[in-house]
Amino acid sequence: MRALPCATTILTLVICSSGFAAEVAATTQQAAEKLANTTCVACHGTGGRSSVSPFPNLAAQPAPYLEAQLKAFRDQKRADPDAQAYMWGLASQLNDSMISALAAYYAAQHPARGQPGNPKLMAEGKAIFEKGMPEQGVPPCNVCHGANAEGKASFPRLAGQHAPYLLKQILLIQNAVRVAPVMHGLVKDLTREEMLAVTTYLASVGQP
Repeated sequence: MRALPCATTILTLVICSSGFAAEVAATTQQAAEKLANTTCVACHGTGGRSSVSPFPNLAAQPAPYLEAQLKAFRDQKRADPDAQAYMWGLASQLNDSMISALAAYYAAQHPARGQPGNPKLMAEGKAIFEKGMPEQGVPPCNVCHGANAEGKASFPRLAGQHAPYLLKQILLIQNAVRVAPVMHGLVKDLTREEMLAVTTYLASVGQP
């Protein structure tokens, strides 16, 4: 009979702890949304839909990808010039819980709309994205980034992203300024024209 009060006490503690954890999580999520709409919005736009090409769209990016990038900024492991100039200082203030909450917020937002470009480049880029370039050892991009470039897990959403931003990132990776060993191996031999075709296509993907 003595075990019953003990069991009841333990159960009560578990329930209270769960409720407290949920309250803390809700508070963190609210704080993340406030941060996104008061600070991040200046560069990345409302809901993570950026209106200027130097800054990427964050809306509908996979949460694991966003978490990984924010931690890389915070820990100064992503060290390309823009990362150092814009993100190192901001991310240095974020703990793991806030990073997860920010990632969840942006992952749940409606994606940016596609922006059609040069039809010839779009067609060439679509072919590379869907079929790759076997003669150069480049596999189809959709293998990792999804059939519609929607991204998945640690692979970013590329659909509707600003073409100039994507082109700049590919060049940074190609020149090993941005460390991404797998991608470096895939893009190291791409010409600028091939990069321009792919990025023009990717910027057009999604609702116009």
